[in-house]
Amino acid sequence: MRALRLLAEREIGLTEIDPPPPPSEGEVQLAPRVVGLNHLDLWGFRGMAFAKRILPLTAGAECAAEVVAVGPGVTGLEIGQPVVPYSALVCGVCQACRAGRENLCENPAGVRGFHIDGFAQERINHPARLCVPMPEGVSLRDAACVPVAYSTVEHMLFDNAGLQPGEWILVHAGGSGIGTIAIRIAKSLGCTVITTVGNEAKVERARTLGADYIINYRAERFEGVVRKLTGKRGVHVVFENVGADTWNGSLLSLQRGGRLVTCGATSGSSGSINLMQLFQQQYRIIGSFGAPLSALRRALDRIASGVRPVIDAEYPLENFRAGLERLEKRNVFGKIMLRL
Repeated sequence: MRALRLLAEREIGLTEIDPPPPPSEGEVQLAPRVVGLNHLDLWGFRGMAFAKRILPLTAGAECAAEVVAVGPGVTGLEIGQPVVPYSALVCGVCQACRAGRENLCENPAGVRGFHIDGFAQERINHPARLCVPMPEGVSLRDAACVPVAYSTVEHMLFDNAGLQPGEWILVHAGGSGIGTIAIRIAKSLGCTVITTVGNEAKVERARTLGADYIINYRAERFEGVVRKLTGKRGVHVVFENVGADTWNGSLLSLQRGGRLVTCGATSGSSGSINLMQLFQQQYRIIGSFGAPLSALRRALDRIASGVRPVIDAEYPLENFRAGLERLEKRNVFGKIMLRL
């Protein structure tokens, strides 16, 4: 069967591998139909796995799939059923997992496509307990954004930042996969959305998503614009995923008692903070990584209600290089998808 494999550091190719055996106890065999590309995939491509791994390794951290075989002891899933698989192989028995906080699992076996074989292959065995059935009315393409991108946003905005209807929010990288989702979710709540983008072409596209104010960060200092738009008060929430380049400006964009939630550091991982500013302004700074299984279910329900992800482009699996190149150059507005 075909598989998109990381063969060596920064060397990736479409190869033929043996199909998996029949699913074992508690497993299902999945046929991935659509795979989403993320910066997580780029990090893995560059060797930034943060853990030992053995190459070659199948790529792909998120997908939507169909069940093609069911192992012994599996209930609630059947052949032909569309599902979204959870990307991390979490233990299911530690205190965090039992509490429904799987992204804090104490004994994870790794993340698909990053430490262990991912979903960019024609068949894969996966624990049935880590498969979320898709609701009716949700396309495979939209659902393939859920395991990483959409669920990350869901977890950031609600489990961590506690976003409320009518609040002001600053969304960085409004043209990215998670940025576009954050804008759509926030607008569905009636929030006032300020977003940053990197060029004028993305300004108009962000406006079509419903963003109220769009700042080209290459032309203006976004924190100054945010302070002006809010009458020097600042926003309730900053959705931060850029890192070093925006960190200080993000803090300056917060109102007193505001919440900054961060999940990324694509521009650099080191930032500074004024401790007096932190405690005097009573900021809440929250780190967010991945999402619990409950966020995948909520994300699918939100998509079913009409809050869909933004798809920039879709490529057949054999044309994966075009998708990776587009993502690496940040020449995207929304998500890049690969169809098997």
